[in-house]
Amino acid sequence: MDLVSSVFGSIAHWVDIQSLLLFTVLFLLIVDYVKTRRPSSFPPGPWALPFMGNIFTVDFNRAHETLTQVQHQTYGDVYSLRMGQTWVVVLNGFQMLKEALVTQGDSLADRPILPLQVDIRSLRSCDQGLVFSNGHLWKQQRRFALSTLKYFGVGRKSLEHAILDEFAYSGKNIADLKGKPFNPHLIINNAVSNIICSLVFGHRFEYEDEWFIELIKRFDSALQIEASIWAQLYNAFPLLMRRLPGPHHTVQQFWREVNEMIRSEIKEHKKDWNPAEPRDYIDCYLTEIQTRKGDAESTFDEENLVMCTLHLFVAGSETTSTTLLWAFLYMAKYPEIQEKVQAEIDRVIGHSRQPSMMDRANLPYTDAVIHEIQRIGNVVPLSQPHTYHTSYTILYLNQEWETPYTFNPEHFLNEEGKFVKRAAFIPFSAGKRVCLGENLARMEIFLFFTSFMQRFTFSMPAGTKPVLDYCFGITLAPAPYEICATLRQE
Repeated sequence: MDLVSSVFGSIAHWVDIQSLLLFTVLFLLIVDYVKTRRPSSFPPGPWALPFMGNIFTVDFNRAHETLTQVQHQTYGDVYSLRMGQTWVVVLNGFQMLKEALVTQGDSLADRPILPLQVDIRSLRSCDQGLVFSNGHLWKQQRRFALSTLKYFGVGRKSLEHAILDEFAYSGKNIADLKGKPFNPHLIINNAVSNIICSLVFGHRFEYEDEWFIELIKRFDSALQIEASIWAQLYNAFPLLMRRLPGPHHTVQQFWREVNEMIRSEIKEHKKDWNPAEPRDYIDCYLTEIQTRKGDAESTFDEENLVMCTLHLFVAGSETTSTTLLWAFLYMAKYPEIQEKVQAEIDRVIGHSRQPSMMDRANLPYTDAVIHEIQRIGNVVPLSQPHTYHTSYTILYLNQEWETPYTFNPEHFLNEEGKFVKRAAFIPFSAGKRVCLGENLARMEIFLFFTSFMQRFTFSMPAGTKPVLDYCFGITLAPAPYEICATLRQE
């Protein structure tokens, strides 16, 4: 009898546990639904999984393609997704982006506060720097950065010489290879990064400099992880992900090491800093800190200097170098287009002098090719998120073109062969958050590209065909490749 009672007691206990578990699961599902159901004001979108939402709907190795597929399936230019506990509105198409970024620019100017960014910075305030800051701080820092970069030559003739001198260094490195296959990634990254380094740090770095090489490697790795599913999971479930191992901890360590590198550069600046003779952005910022002491409205301090320097370096190097890497690959894939570019450069500039920004108006085909590389390369397919009240928005640029998936410079030429800029071409975003380095990037891309085309012919190694695969990160970079650069007849 005792045995029977024990058995029935165990069964009853087991049933009670099952009931409790079932009740708990149902309760959590109901709470999740009530708490995170799609807001009535939000556009429709695909069904979201409990707790996880649409995190696994998006393939983060090709997020821009996934978002386009969702658009084409059912939902059109505006739809919503749920990333963990947060609702996201996805905007597609030029007119929709123009309405959001320009017409409604004031409403969408701010950035959301993302847990990964907060933990990466580990600062007293998550609202610092140029990219993720908001309100008064963002306006004050952006205004100062724009005026300082202009002071040191951005958009002026004086900076052309620095870019062309840097091309001379990179061109010599490539010429020394005598047409042998090489991976252009490091050389191009070094060349482009040195331009922003001259503006921010006051000097360039030799391509063999270990500090410089290590800095660029950390940037490359960190930017890829930040666009991965690990970052999305971290932002959706920060309390859990802080306790689980994974690349999300690696990226935090990367950025902390980069910040320490920048702090060491600031420390060196302070040793011989002269407010009367500023050499670069860091000097000007240190002077601004000193000048505004006691000003309650000031947002200038050394922690903000570290973040602003970091953001300028990333913004001033990553997109431009990635564009040039796509440029070499497309020129090798389409040699007939490369020949037409070189013929135009030979006719307008010749071989006896270097290119100048003044030549741009006389190089319509070359200009069209540069714009087409930016369009089809789609270097920043997903913009940084914008916030609106409690939701944030991802902006994906899905433009309308005659042959959208074909490399076709004719997209930017009229019937007379003159260059025509298309309204839908907005690689640097638009509105309040338009890239503050746009003028610098345009100058760099034009001068580097025309200089390389003037001096070299790019082709794939023997027996190799160009492959237009990409690595998805904050930027959409070509998969690592080798290329040959042959010196042209002088």
